[in-house]
Amino acid sequence: MFYIGNVKIENNLILAPMAGVSNAAFRVLSRKNGAGLSYAEMVSDKGLVYENEKTFNLLKSHPEEHPYAQQIFGSEITSMVKAAKLVNDYSNCDIIDLNMGCPVPKVASRAQAGAGLLKNPNKIYEIVKEIKKVIKQGNIPDVIQYSSYTGVGFFRIKNIPAVIRLSSIQSLYDEVVWLRR
Repeated sequence: MFYIGNVKIENNLILAPMAGVSNAAFRVLSRKNGAGLSYAEMVSDKGLVYENEKTFNLLKSHPEEHPYAQQIFGSEITSMVKAAKLVNDYSNCDIIDLNMGCPVPKVASRAQAGAGLLKNPNKIYEIVKEIKKVIKQGNIPDVIQYSSYTGVGFFRIKNIPAVIRLSSIQSLYDEVVWLRR
């Protein structure tokens, strides 16, 4: 057992966010079969901001799947902040996760999101800082958990200094995990 913020995770078996697979029904089955935490598939910040119906359908959940995390991806500060607020308002997730590990070229290269975001630690800092401002609502606690380590394996040696510089946001990371429930 471990905690992310105050979200209790019963074991270390975690269902990964899989595009086209991790819908609410699959997450419920995963939880019933032993997953301590399940992830909804990642959603695009732009899809949420532009109110795409298919993207909003990905936010649907079932009461039996908790705890579960909703992952968002993007690289523009303004749209990431709006997307995080929309996930907070329209989703019943326990954790909001900012994707920084997806190596798929249309995400990491073209959109500079996912693993591509790791190339710009200052932008990561700004995104997290601004999301924290918007989501924190008085005494209502929230969780934003981001796992920067997931993208490290997708970078060549020449990019390692960019990954190492992520340590410069450690002080922010220490403040990032809030309680949502």
